[in-house]
Amino acid sequence: MPTIYEYFGIMILFYSDEHEPIHVHAKYGDSVVKVSFFLKEGKIYRTTFAEINGKFPPQKMKQHKKFVSVYKWKIVLRWDEYFIYKKSQKKEVITKKIKNEDSYN
Repeated sequence: MPTIYEYFGIMILFYSDEHEPIHVHAKYGDSVVKVSFFLKEGKIYRTTFAEINGKFPPQKMKQHKKFVSVYKWKIVLRWDEYFIYKKSQKKEVITKKIKNEDSYN
């Protein structure tokens, strides 16, 4: 169950026995949100957020959605590395607050 990112107390991780669609779990305290990425023709055409356990505080959910919007392709690439190519993953701690103009698309 590797944690791939930590962003201001939000832990982004894979469970080791995952399945498609590509998705991650975000934990903040006891709350868990599942984020799924749907790809078609090499593009992410939809991203969904589903609260699995508890409820993220509104400000944390806003931060999380902003993080996902900027890091979505990096998350998908790390999924491929872990589940397809069996490469171990090291947690990356993001300490810089994401701004509206940030983008890694």
